[in-house]
Amino acid sequence: MSPIVVNQSKIAILRGGRRVWAVGAAHGEADRLRRLHRMIADRFEPGDRLVYLGNFLGHGEAVVETVDEILYFRSAVIAAHGMFAADVTVLRGAQEEMWHKLLQLQLALNPADVLAWMLDQGVGATIAAYGGSVDEGRVAARAGAASCARWTSDLRDRVNASAGHTQIMSALRRAAVNISEDEQSRMLFVNAGIDPARPLETQKDSFWWPPGDLDDFKEPYGSFARLVCGYDRQNRGVRETPFMVSLDGGAGRGGFLAAGCFAAGGELIETLEV
Repeated sequence: MSPIVVNQSKIAILRGGRRVWAVGAAHGEADRLRRLHRMIADRFEPGDRLVYLGNFLGHGEAVVETVDEILYFRSAVIAAHGMFAADVTVLRGAQEEMWHKLLQLQLALNPADVLAWMLDQGVGATIAAYGGSVDEGRVAARAGAASCARWTSDLRDRVNASAGHTQIMSALRRAAVNISEDEQSRMLFVNAGIDPARPLETQKDSFWWPPGDLDDFKEPYGSFARLVCGYDRQNRGVRETPFMVSLDGGAGRGGFLAAGCFAAGGELIETLEV
């Protein structure tokens, strides 16, 4: 198997994991995530790895608490099992990508239209969670770049006031690759999907807004035994095919929060739902 070469500031490499725990889109449901963490903690073994598949922001009412819970559990599991920081990866999902763009809204060609679209996608819950005002944002977006910049600057200050939040947002990866200890098997962990016609390094927005459907994967993507996604745009629940697993139970949208435990070879060992 040829070595994989990626920009590790964008794509995380998990090496030598016996198993990988992957957490689907939490969408601001901190209580569900807290319960799921307790279940994972009871099952976590030395040599395991942990990946959050993005979309922990948005939709739900406890966005700030959700980020706090990820920060807490990440530290706890690393300390308890003598792991390295790189053994736990948090991915940038569509919600986090929108939040990143929102904090630069003054640079958009049509800020009011961009904000309206983001609000339709659920970003308003994140604005409110950090104490921002959606109505003030709408006014600022229509008033021009200077007003918009003041509004986004206030939002950044509010995020900075929550310990660790700015740091975790700046450290998000676009995807994660798990390479088995014998380097004979690989899994690819992403937020919503990929464009199967493009190499991994050129996926860009395809991680969040893929051009096709997850069910279109009738063969492996490149050298990866399994593609694991944490968000399904069509909200169809947890699904598994020979080459793909989707772990979106609909948290934040009236459903449940899901996680999966994968063997190094890509087999789905266990699914957790809360």
